[in-house]
Amino acid sequence: MKKTVPFWIVIAACAVALVASSLLLVDYVRPAPVFCGAEGGCGLVKRTVFAYPLGIPTPLIGIGGFLGIGLAQLLPGRRARLAQAALGGVAGIVAAGLLLVQARMKTVCPFCFAADLSALVLLGLSVARVLRGWDPPLARRQLAGGVGALLVAVVAPVVVGMSKKAIPAEVPPVIADEMRKTPRGQVTVVDFVDFECPFCRMTHADFGPILEQNKGKVRVARKHVPLRMHAHAMDAARAACCGEKLGKADEIAEALFTAPVAELTPEGCEALAVKHGLDLARFKDCVKDPEIDARIHADGETFRAAHGHGLPTIFIEGVKLEGAQEREVLQSALDGAIRAL
Repeated sequence: MKKTVPFWIVIAACAVALVASSLLLVDYVRPAPVFCGAEGGCGLVKRTVFAYPLGIPTPLIGIGGFLGIGLAQLLPGRRARLAQAALGGVAGIVAAGLLLVQARMKTVCPFCFAADLSALVLLGLSVARVLRGWDPPLARRQLAGGVGALLVAVVAPVVVGMSKKAIPAEVPPVIADEMRKTPRGQVTVVDFVDFECPFCRMTHADFGPILEQNKGKVRVARKHVPLRMHAHAMDAARAACCGEKLGKADEIAEALFTAPVAELTPEGCEALAVKHGLDLARFKDCVKDPEIDARIHADGETFRAAHGHGLPTIFIEGVKLEGAQEREVLQSALDGAIRAL
């Protein structure tokens, strides 16, 4: 076997283990998880006594060990081979123990599993290196590539992880998904509405100007929950979805909220669309599109998954406000979310 083959296999295994360990480290040091669910395998393992030996996060220890193995692989000579084997031995024993812990807990932390499996592979390769006397190729390009791969495997996941939003565990998953779609530096507002609902209209009258004042700091995800008791709610929801699809989401939503309820008929919605610059033929085709009703149905499912009970229901960065709200409450909730960015 050419010397370059085991060299790159070791570097690749170290890189996989470093990426997994770095992702775990982000979740260990952030106040709320970024990559792992708090109630998933990662969260369960994090609550065991094996997560912080001597007060040090296990992923940080893993990063140190895997970097050590990778750097030893880059060096020639008997001492480097023995050092790699010793580090590989420790890593393999710890990995086997942690895999056993997960098996007994009947759970799997995917990042832990990737790191632990890589550690077992590295144990075998490190022992083989000692037995066969493998040393790295001395070409500068290959050695530089190995160093670069190890550094990127540590730095890139940390940079990405520290730039992502940490979402508290109590936030419903469907709301957390919306929050992840929001660019960093903006607040997520998920607004479940029925345009005929009097309380939705009252709340929007107060909340709309607040959102306008903070334009650029807020991403609004409007979800439609037209209630059967409201005769025109479904027509208005279709009009709002088409306004969004045709590039006039805010304008059409504002018009639907402020128009007299009696005008939220199909004909009234068409008049609003034309008034705000939409092509009537395209708007009519859009309203008839089965995908629009499917979208509205999906919004209703999201409402139920978010444990919604009444309208309006608004989530501001995961904080739930249900029912008609005073302007001061809405202002305070949004200001607090913006300050926390």
